[in-house]
Amino acid sequence: MTMIAAILIASAAVYSWKFFGYLVPESFLEKPAVSRIAGLLTVALLSALMATQALTKGAEIVLDARIVSMLVSAVLLRFKAPFLVVVAAAAATAALLRLLGF
Repeated sequence: MTMIAAILIASAAVYSWKFFGYLVPESFLEKPAVSRIAGLLTVALLSALMATQALTKGAEIVLDARIVSMLVSAVLLRFKAPFLVVVAAAAATAALLRLLGF
């Protein structure tokens, strides 16, 4: 399969999911359990993406400065720091640790 064919198939799949989402009855979406599950699913998917990006390089698991910078981000977010402060602190932490050879 060529790259263009894969992109077209993936685009059609995503568009169909969006289209079928409009067919779900509004009464179903207003249930508290559905909205709670949707919120938790979003957090779970984002957490999995962050863990994948932070713990892997290619096909192997690595432990480097990205993990410490994620921990710094988590602590700052826990204390409700502004987003730009969180990003800057995480970047500075990773840069400092890499400068030190970690």
